[in-house]
Amino acid sequence: MKDGCSESKISVDVLMPSVYEELRRLANRYFLGERPGHTLRPTALVHETYLRLANGSTQWDDRLKFLAAAASAMRHILVDHARAQGRQKRGGRPRKVTLNETIAVGEEDLPSLLDVDEALRKLTQHDPRKGRIIELIFFGGLTYDECAEVLEISPVTLYRELRAAKAWLYYELAPAARPA
Repeated sequence: MKDGCSESKISVDVLMPSVYEELRRLANRYFLGERPGHTLRPTALVHETYLRLANGSTQWDDRLKFLAAAASAMRHILVDHARAQGRQKRGGRPRKVTLNETIAVGEEDLPSLLDVDEALRKLTQHDPRKGRIIELIFFGGLTYDECAEVLEISPVTLYRELRAAKAWLYYELAPAARPA
């Protein structure tokens, strides 16, 4: 052990090849409903994620913790890109996204990625663990069991908190649920 660091820490250069295809699948999923000619591609998203993670000197304990960090990086890259696109196109609306099982709103009123990010930011301020659960499952593509392991909570606690987070996000994002 050197400098108080554990020998079991793994660098991004070691982890990236082993999770690259998983990150590509996740990035492809983000772009399934995208309009043709979108300026950001799944491969570019994965490579930008790598660059953001490689720029730091952080090392991870395991693959799941790395995927959790990649989820945060992907979220920020997608949101930054949506904001930049919104600035470039006057009156343009950011792309619409669904949170798969996270929220259930009518197709005609799907929230934009920026709406989802704002709601997730508010949820995280209100309850950081619930915000992290949504980020890991939606942006990170982690399973419930993997998410529970990363957060070091039981699967039962994860399910309970996920239900509460979904309800909170539904209220925040569903137009009919908002006070007029």
